[in-house]
Order: sequence, then C-alpha cells, then structure tokens
Amino acid sequence: AGLCIVDFPVSFVSFQYIDTCSNIMSTASNSNESYCTFTLASDVTAGGLPSQEEIAKDLESTDTNVKKHALRAAIMAMLGGEAMPRILMQVIRFCINSDDKQLKKLCMLYWEVVPKYQEPTSEAMLAAASGGPPVQRKMLPEMLLVCNALMNDLNHPNEFVRGSMLRFMCKVKDEEILGPLIPSIKACLEHRHPYVRKNAALAIFHAHKLHGETLIPDGPELIAAFLEQETDLGARRNAFLMLYNENEELAFAFLARNMDDVGKYGDGFALLVLDLTRKVCRRDPTQKSRFVRVLFQMLSSTSPSVSYEAAWTLVSLSSAPTAVRAAAMTYVNLLNGQNDNNVKLIVLMRLDSLKSKHSKILQELLMDILRALSSPNPDICKKVLDVVVDVISTRNVQDVVNVLKREVQKTISDDLQQEKGGEYRNMLIRTIHGCAVRFPQVAESVVHVLTDFLGTDSGMQVIIFVRAIVEQYPELRPPLLTKLMESMDSVSSNQVLCVCLWILGEYTESAESITEAFDTIAEQAGEPPYIVQTKEKEAADKAAEADSGPKMVTKNVVLSDGTYATQTVYSETKAPTSTDKTPPLRRMLISGDVFLGETMAACLTKLCLRAGDSPGVDSSKVKSMTATAVLAMCGVVKMAEVTVAAQRSSLADCQERITLCCRALLDPAAQMHLKKIFLKEGRERFAEFLKIIKERELKESATESGDKENEVTTQADDLIHFRQLKAMAASAGDLDLDDGADLARATGYDSAGALSSELSHVYQLSGFADPVYAEALVTVHDYDIVLEILVMNRTPNTLANLTVELSTMGDMKIVERPQSHTIGPLDQMTIRASIKVSSTETGHIFGTIVYDDAATMEKCYVNLNDIHMDIMDYIRPATCTDEAFRSMWAEFEWENKVAISTSITSLLEFLNHIVSSTNMSCLTPFDEKSEKGSFLAANLYARSVFGEDALVNVSVEKKDDNDGKLAGYIRIRSKTQGIALSLGDRITSVQRGFPDQPKA
Repeated sequence: AGLCIVDFPVSFVSFQYIDTCSNIMSTASNSNESYCTFTLASDVTAGGLPSQEEIAKDLESTDTNVKKHALRAAIMAMLGGEAMPRILMQVIRFCINSDDKQLKKLCMLYWEVVPKYQEPTSEAMLAAASGGPPVQRKMLPEMLLVCNALMNDLNHPNEFVRGSMLRFMCKVKDEEILGPLIPSIKACLEHRHPYVRKNAALAIFHAHKLHGETLIPDGPELIAAFLEQETDLGARRNAFLMLYNENEELAFAFLARNMDDVGKYGDGFALLVLDLTRKVCRRDPTQKSRFVRVLFQMLSSTSPSVSYEAAWTLVSLSSAPTAVRAAAMTYVNLLNGQNDNNVKLIVLMRLDSLKSKHSKILQELLMDILRALSSPNPDICKKVLDVVVDVISTRNVQDVVNVLKREVQKTISDDLQQEKGGEYRNMLIRTIHGCAVRFPQVAESVVHVLTDFLGTDSGMQVIIFVRAIVEQYPELRPPLLTKLMESMDSVSSNQVLCVCLWILGEYTESAESITEAFDTIAEQAGEPPYIVQTKEKEAADKAAEADSGPKMVTKNVVLSDGTYATQTVYSETKAPTSTDKTPPLRRMLISGDVFLGETMAACLTKLCLRAGDSPGVDSSKVKSMTATAVLAMCGVVKMAEVTVAAQRSSLADCQERITLCCRALLDPAAQMHLKKIFLKEGRERFAEFLKIIKERELKESATESGDKENEVTTQADDLIHFRQLKAMAASAGDLDLDDGADLARATGYDSAGALSSELSHVYQLSGFADPVYAEALVTVHDYDIVLEILVMNRTPNTLANLTVELSTMGDMKIVERPQSHTIGPLDQMTIRASIKVSSTETGHIFGTIVYDDAATMEKCYVNLNDIHMDIMDYIRPATCTDEAFRSMWAEFEWENKVAISTSITSLLEFLNHIVSSTNMSCLTPFDEKSEKGSFLAANLYARSVFGEDALVNVSVEKKDDNDGKLAGYIRIRSKTQGIALSLGDRITSVQRGFPDQPKA
C-alpha cells in the first residue's frame, strides 16, 4: 500500500528509505521532527514534491487515493522543512472525517509532524532573552477541531479505529491536547474488545508518565482496579507495565495476591515480573526473599524465554548452591530441548560463565551437557567441548572419555561424516588428547581406539596424540608400537606415515620389536628401485584413457503419440574400484615423495644401530638388516634423481642426508660420533619440546586467570557508588549491571568507543577557508558504516537546500542518503548517512556539498576529500588448525606476493610488527626469549567479519652479505581478490619500520 507503520520510542527519531526511498535523519533542534516514528515510501517524491497549492487542491478531491497521495506529499514536505500552513485546515475539512483506514493512519502521521503552536513574536523572544517573562506557547485554534476529531475516533464504534487512535495517543506529548481526551481514554478501559483495552492501558501509562499529577493523578489506582478484573493476557501485561513503572507498591500488592497464577498470565507478564525483580533487588537486596518463590516457579515455565530469563535472574541475584544448581539445570534443559542453534549458543555462553565460580555444580550436570553433541552444527559441538573440558575432574573423566570415544566411533558412518565433516572428529580427538594429558589413567583406554583412525582425514591429529603418549608414558610403548606396525598398511597420508616411521625409529628398543619393526618397514617399502617402469606406466595410461571417456549409445524409441524417435545416451563408466595392492609406503615412494624416503632411511638407520647394541639380535641378522637398509637408501636416492616432481629441488638434501646414514652404518669411526645423535638426541629434543609446550599452556592459563582476577574495574580517582547509601529516588532509575553489559555487547560498544579512538576516525572533508567546513566521524560496525558529517556554515548568509551528495567505490552501497537542509549564518548541524558493506575490500567514499546561497541566489559546490576505508576495520584475529590452514592454502586461488623491504633487523621484532599491524594471529609457535638462527617462517591467520579467511605466510631471512638486513617474501592467499590486494597494500605500507613514537 506504500505505507508502513513502525513503532519506535519517541526519543529515537529516524526515517529510513531503502533503495528507492528517501532518507531523512531528524535532529533534536526541530520540534516537528522529534515526533517522527514512522517510515513512508517515497513514491510521492518522484519528480519532486508538489507545491502547497497543488497539495491543497488535491486534498479537496473526492478520490481517496488522490487525497492519500497529497497527504503523503504534505508530510514529506513538512519533514523537509516546509511550513505549509494552509494544509492544516484543508486536512481538517476534507480528510479528518473519512472512513478510509489508510487515510486515517496518514492523518495520525500528519498530526505528529504538524506544528501545533503559534510561532512566538520577535518582541516576546527579545523580552525573554533580556530577562523578562518566558515565552508562553499558544496552541493554534485549529487544534481544537483536531482534538474534537480525535475524541470522535476514541468513541468510534469500530474497535480497530479506537485501538489505533489509542496507540496514537502514546505519541502525543502536548498537555493541551491530551487533557480533553482523558475521559474518553478512561472509558476505553471498559470496552468489550481486548484490543481496545490493552491500548487504553498503554495510553494511560503514557499520559501519567508525562503529566500524571495534572491530567490523571488517579492513574495507578485506576489501572490497579482494572488489573484485578482483566482477563486478556495483553491487556493485563500492559496494565502491569504501567504499575511497574509508576507505582511499585501497587505492583507488589498485585503480585503477592496472585503469586501462584503468574504462570497463567503469559510470557509478557512473566518477563515484566522478572524485570521488576532485578530492578528491586539491585536497589534493595533485602527484598530478594519476596521473589524467590516466583523465580523458582518460572524456572519450570513452558516458555523458553521465561525460563531462560528466570535462570539468569536467579544467578545474578544469588550465589547459593541451590539457586545456581536450579538455574544450571534449566540451562541444560533448554540446551537439549530447543532446536534453534542460536538459543543453544546463548545457553552455552551462560554455562561457560558459570564454570569459573560454580564448576562443581557443572560437574554434576556434565553428562547432560554432553548430550548436546548430537547437534549437527559443528559450532555448537565446539562450544560444548570448550565448556566440558574445563570442568572435567578425576571423578567423571572416565565417563566423559567414554562418551567422546562413542562419538568418535559414530564419525565412521558416512551420514555423520557428510553432516558434520572431519573437523568434528578432529575436535573430539583434541579433547581426548587433552584429557589423556591431564589424567594419565585414561590414556591407555583411548589411545588404542584412536589408532584405528590413522587412515582417515584425522590421521594427523591421531598420530600427534600417539607420539606424545609414547613419549610421556613408557609403559604404553610396547602395545602402541605393535598397533602402529599393524596400522601402517591403512595409512594414506604421507605426513602421518612420516610420523609413524619416526616413532618406530625412536622408541623401538627390545630385540624382538626391533626386528619386527624393521621387517614391517622393509615389507611395506618393497625391493628397490622405487620408480615406475616404462612399460607398466604406458599400460596403466592406456587403461585409464579407455575407462575415462564417456560412451555413446544410440537406440530407437517409441514416443507417447506412437511416433518413432532416435535417442542418444551418453553413459560414463563407474569409477573402477582400486585393485592396486601396493602397500601405501611403496606407492608413496614411487610417486616421488623424497621427504618420506629420507624419513624411512633415518628410521632404518636407527633400527640397525639399536640392533647392533642389542644382545638379543645376532650379528648375521644385523648385517642382513644393514645391507637391506643401504639398498633401500640407494633406491630412494635413485628415485629422487629420476622423478620429476614438486620435491625435485630436495635432491641435494636427500643425497647429503642419506650419505650420512650410510656412513653411520658402514664407517665404524663415523658410527661412534653419530650413534648418540641418532639414538638419543632426537628423543631428548622432542621431550624438551613437549615440556616447553606444557609450560606455555600453564603460563597462558595462569595469565588468563590472573588477568581476570587483577582486572581493574575502578580507577584510583573514580567515584565509588554505594547502592545502600544512595537515596531511594536517586537509585530508582539505575540500570541493571547485567543489563548494561548485555546492552554494550549488543551494540558492539567497548573501549574503542573512547574519545581518543573516535578522534582517530574523524576525517576532514573540506578546508578551513571553504565557505562550508565539513568533517566526518566514521563508525564501522561489521556490515554497517555510519557517517556523522558535521557541516558548518562559515558565511554570514543563509544556505538553502544544502545537500551532501555521496558516492562510493568498492563493495559499498549507500542505503541512507542525506537530505537537503537549510543552515543559518555561522550555524552548524550534523548530517547522518548509512552505508552497507558486502565484502572485505578497501573502499573509498567521496562526495560534494551542494547548496544555494540565499543572498546571491547562486548554486555553489564544495568538493570533499576522499574517505579511505581501512581493511583493518573488518579483520579480526582468529585461529585454526595446521591441517585447516594447509587445506585452505591449497584451495584458495588468489595470491599476493610482497617482497620484504624493512629497516627492522630482528626476525622476531619484524614478525611481531607484522602481526600487530595486520590484526592477525600467529599460528606458528616460537621462542620469544631468544632468536636462534637466521631464518624464520611463520603462518598468520585472520577472519573478516563477513566470514572470509585471510592466510599469510612470512618467510624472512637475515643475510650476512646484506649488512644484516632482512630479505624474503610475504605471501597472502584468500578466496577473493579484494582481501588479498587490500591486505598486501596494508603490509607494504607498514612493513618498513615501526611508527614514529611521539616525543615527550
């Protein structure tokens, strides 16, 4: 219908027109615009607004559609600053008595924006300015006719007309208009229709709030009597809202009399009771006992919102174990009973906040919380595991691990694999790993189950877990090594197989296990050479070509009408099942994996050296093992020489390393020096690595807990408020502390909203010598950019039709364009504009100020400086696993390569500078205390607010022949071109050195 009514609080004023709609932001200085609470389609503004005479003529028309179009135009013109005094009487004469519902709505909107008082004379204003009596407002005589029409609608037999007029009464602030209508509003409380009664309660609430002592002093008593007799849920809720805000004692009295029936009064009433509970108990903690009964009653409400709010209120008011346990059980029931993922995440956040102070209570409900792992959403499963892992104790660790093992076993099925993906299995394995490290008694029961997953896409997580367990628990080594030997033929990942070989080479110590491990590896690798024969390769290629092409089949068919037709069908052969029985180790060696060959050579060398020292292995067996190992090493070198693969550049390293292994086996003198390095130092370095990792985790957890405990909540010179010592009237309007925190989270407000941070986002748009000075405060919040443009008239003339015309470049779209304004001499005003952002990309905002000089009647233009939107406003630090990083690195096609050119000479300082300047997180662990070596490689990761991933690899080297300067490259990869280019430009601009520090 071209008209949408949206109710907002009167103090929040906005007009929003999307795409083809005009956008007007009201200012507090204009009394007309302070009443704006609606949205109008801008079809009337197409081609310009009509004049006052045209609107007045159209209002006299007998066609209702013409009247509605003219009334919309009048409203739009008045919002743009036009006075239009003739229109008021025309609306009273020709529109006020219409029965058309839409025209009645438009009339209500018109009453909101029309000036209701006479303009004061200049003499009265001068007298008031010189200390005389204040200016007395005089209502327009026409408003008496308007009041009479409003009263007629309040007494209208149609309940919709009455109800909508009562809603309109909630937007009227003028005492002179409300006064004559109060009896009619009171009479509506006894109307037969609940729609009228509930809006009448709101109208009385609004009138009593503004002019209670003069217009309706008996309002609370009237509503209290109405509340006792009312049966409609909405009307009862609105009536209690009035008592809750205007007379708490009457609200308490009603609540005390109907305590047992609160659950029958609806969700809205229950939420009001909870709000009243928080407000009263924050102000006077001794009142808690009055509400405990109703709070526990609401915990079992059938409404999820009521039970959630009741649990949160109970926890915020009481720390008693009984109350916290009841609230936690309510949270858990909501977690397992609701299907909405957003509800589950919110409940998990509340449970996460409980575990810091009430971990023992959560331990009792741990198994119920784990039931939420059945959710198909991986984010919910991750949050559940995060909540659970911190409250595991020795009493329940076995039960938790059993649940996790069952979940891991479920991931084998194809349905669950497609539903949640391999990331869910990785999360479970990491959680089990953490449990095994903290509680050694469960390590043996889980490690054998997890080794069955070495051949899946989670094999890397499993083998890393097995490697740590083998080092930390020597008693578990023999069965684990045997399990690894049995699982080698099912491993399909090169990296997993490398770790398997390293474990077998380092921890196989008994004579029987040494020979078994050597024979298993030799059997898996097969006899050299490890290259594909030419004839075999040609036969395989021909067979693949024959099977890969589609086959065309042509046949004659009879159609439904009896005619013949020729049908051609293309059929593709099914993917042939793999009949290749080559062991995975040999298949990977033949495919050209040089690094795997080097790892196998080192493993065979360690096994031969240990066999020589073991009394249980005879010398003939040792010689046979040595000969087999040397032949295998020669085959690996030959493979590296003839294979054209991505690792061909590793040939020199392969030859050097395998030569060292051969010398350790064949040269007794070299064996004396190398045996300790091969057999002991590798394991010692790995033990040190695990120790460092554990110390770092303990340090980080202690730092986090210490930061929370030592967080400064009040500065030394801040005023301390004692709620008990404040006057009751002064504390009545205090905000609930938790409400304030929720409000800050919802609006995105944090420390960045400080004045110093805001000043860094102020852009000067024009010069000081320009006739119009403009500057913009840019606020970025995820997808929205809000421009607050301060415009100052530097001339002694009035500037009419001043418009800030904005344009954007990049993935940005202006959804709220500034409207025309009139600015007086040397006056200023703030104009708002909203811009939507759809991707992480550097963008530009540019524009022009256009205005008419009222003195010279000339049209003037002021070109504005560009506003450069920084990509750092959209980038957020994030973390991911190494497997996910490598997968995304191989998948993303956009890459930006930036050469390093910097004055920084320290590798770690350069890395930290890049991390802090790009707002990314470093995924590669490093020792911050000392800088060892002259080369550094690190992976950085971040995610934009739009869900886009940004990957950065830093490869930097300190060259001795370059005066100690750093050289290398920084590579950026992303799925989209914009983020790769923008992040590359950012790195190029900040990499040269640290920003200059201001001098003291």
